[in-house]
Amino acid sequence: MSSNTLRMSTLFLRTLREDPADADVDSAKLLQRAGYIRKAAPGIWTWLPLGLRVLNKIEEIIREEMASIDAQEVHFPALLPREPYEATHRWEEYGDNIFRVKDRHQADYLLAPTHEEMFTLLVKDMYSSYKDLPVTLYQIQTKYRDEFRPRAGLIRGREFIMKDAYSFTIDEEGMRKAYMDERGAYERIFNRLDLKYVPVFAMSGPMGGSASEEFLAPMAIGEDTFALAPSGKAWNVEALTTPEPAEIDCSATPAATKRPTPDAGTIERMVEFANATYPREDGRAWEAADVLKNVVVAVKHAEDDAHDKPWRELVVVGVPGDRTVDMKRLEAQFAPAEIEEATEEDLKAHPELVKGYIGPMALGPQARGDAEIGSAEDTAIRYFIDAHVAKGSAWYTGADEAGVDYYDLVYGRDFAADGVVEAVEVRHGDMSPDGSGPLSFERGVEIGQVFQLGLKYSKALGLTVLDQNGKAVPVWMGCYGIGVSRVLACIAETHHDEAGLAWPSVVAPAQVHVVATGKDEKAFEGAERLIAELEEAGIEVIYDDRKKVSPGVKFKDAELVGVPVIAVLGRDFVNDGTIEIRDRDGGNMVAVPASEALAELAKRVA
Repeated sequence: MSSNTLRMSTLFLRTLREDPADADVDSAKLLQRAGYIRKAAPGIWTWLPLGLRVLNKIEEIIREEMASIDAQEVHFPALLPREPYEATHRWEEYGDNIFRVKDRHQADYLLAPTHEEMFTLLVKDMYSSYKDLPVTLYQIQTKYRDEFRPRAGLIRGREFIMKDAYSFTIDEEGMRKAYMDERGAYERIFNRLDLKYVPVFAMSGPMGGSASEEFLAPMAIGEDTFALAPSGKAWNVEALTTPEPAEIDCSATPAATKRPTPDAGTIERMVEFANATYPREDGRAWEAADVLKNVVVAVKHAEDDAHDKPWRELVVVGVPGDRTVDMKRLEAQFAPAEIEEATEEDLKAHPELVKGYIGPMALGPQARGDAEIGSAEDTAIRYFIDAHVAKGSAWYTGADEAGVDYYDLVYGRDFAADGVVEAVEVRHGDMSPDGSGPLSFERGVEIGQVFQLGLKYSKALGLTVLDQNGKAVPVWMGCYGIGVSRVLACIAETHHDEAGLAWPSVVAPAQVHVVATGKDEKAFEGAERLIAELEEAGIEVIYDDRKKVSPGVKFKDAELVGVPVIAVLGRDFVNDGTIEIRDRDGGNMVAVPASEALAELAKRVA
C-alpha cells in the first residue's frame, strides 16, 4: 500500500465532539474539532497534518498563478533589523501593532508584519539598470502583528501566513501593468479556490501609495463593511467618497446672529431649546440636522522633517448634527497619523475651545486671518468640514462663548475650512461615488489587497537604476498580498454544514474518504483493493481502517473532516459486493458494484 494514503489508525488526529469553549466563529470551531489546528496561545495556532495538507494546496495554487505572470519566489527572514523601518518611519507608525525585540547586544529588531523595506533593499543590492526591469518577486512567509484582541481563529491572529509580492518597474505605466497582472492572478486564485470575493476600492493606509483595492470574501462575521453601488462597484467604508453636494443659494439667508442658549451644550438640548425659544420662520421644527457639531480630535503624528520626535496636533471637524463621527473613516483622512478624541487636558490648553459651544469662527482660516499656516503668527487650530456640508448651507452652531450659539452661520459666506474630510458614518441611501444610485452595505473578510505603491519606498530607501540616458531614477513599485491562512479559514467558513467541513476538492486533504465498517474482514480487504486502485489512478485517500470503532463514529468523523467524496464498505459490501458512494454535501448517493467503484469515484473527483 502506498504511503500516500492517510490511515486513521495511525494518522496524528483526534476529533472533538464538542466545540472548543473559546471558539467564536464556525471555522475556528470546525478546524479544531476536525483536527486541522490546535490553539497554542491567543491568536497563535499549531498546524496538524490535515491542516498542513490544505494549507500546502492553497499555497501551490498561489505559486502556479504567480508563475503565470512571471513572478519569482524568494524567502526573507521573519526577524528583521530596526534600521530599514526607521528609514520609512514605520518603526513609529506601526505603534503597538508590531512585536519589537532586543538581542543580547541591545540592538532593536522586529518580527515582520510585512516586508516592503526588505524587498526594496534586495532589489537595490542586486539591480542597477533599467535593463534589469521589470521584475516581480514574492514570498509565502509567516508574519506577526500584535493584535489587541485576536479573534475568529485564523481570521485575525497574531501570527499568520501571507503571500506578499512586489513589482519593480522603470515607470508608472509599467507599475500599472504589473498591478493589473497581479489583480488578474488574484481573481484566478480565488476562483480556483471556490471562494466568493468582491474587489473593493480601498485606502492605502500605512502602506502608502496611490491606488489600492481589497478583495473581500462576503460573510456576516467580517470585520470590514463595504458599500455596494447599483453599478456593481464596491468601496471599503474608509475609502468611500461623498459626491460633492450642490452649492446652496444663500442670498436670502439673514445675517448670522448670536443668541443666548444657556445650558444647551448637547445636540439634544440645542434642538429642544431652539424649538421652545426661537421657532423657525418657515414653520418646521428645528432638528439635529440643522446643527453643525464641532468635534475636537487629536492627531498623533510620527516624527518627520520638521519634528525630531512624535508630535500631537489638535484639529476640529464640523459635521452635521444628525450624523455620527466614524473614527476609522476620519483617521484614514490623516493617515499615516493616528487619531483619538481630545482629552480634558487638550481642551484646557486651548481656552478658545469652549466645551459645548465650540464653533468655527475661532478656528481655521477665519481665526488665522492674514497669517500663513504654520507661521509664527498662526495660532489657529486647523478646522475641517465634513464632505456632506454644502457651500451656502446655514447652520445653528457654537459661538465660542459659554451659553451662546450662532444662528444662520453660512459655510462659505461667514466661515471657511482648511480642508474637506470624510468624517461621518455612511448610511443606507447615501449616494454612491459613481452616481449610479444609493448605496447598500455588506460585511466581508479581507483576503487580499493590491497597492500601487509608486515611489514611496524606493525614495525612502534610495532604490534607483540608470535609465536609457544614464540618469539615476527611482523605481516604481507595486505591492500585493494574500492572507494564506486567512483564506483557508474563509473557505472553511463558507464550506461547511451542521455536521462538519465540506472542502472543495481542489484544497481538500484528500479527494476520497474510504470507510470500512463492521467486524467482517471482507470489508477491510475490499477497502484495501479499492485504495490500491485509487492510488494507481492518482487519487488521494483518507482510509478509516480503525477496527474497534463503531460505524456511527466513523461516519461522524468522515462528515466532520470534510473530504468531498465518501465511499463506505460495510454490510452491503459483505452481502452483495456493493460500495456506497456519496458526496460529502449529502447529495447524489449511489450503491455500485466494487468493479465500478473506481470509475464512479474518478468521475466525481474530476
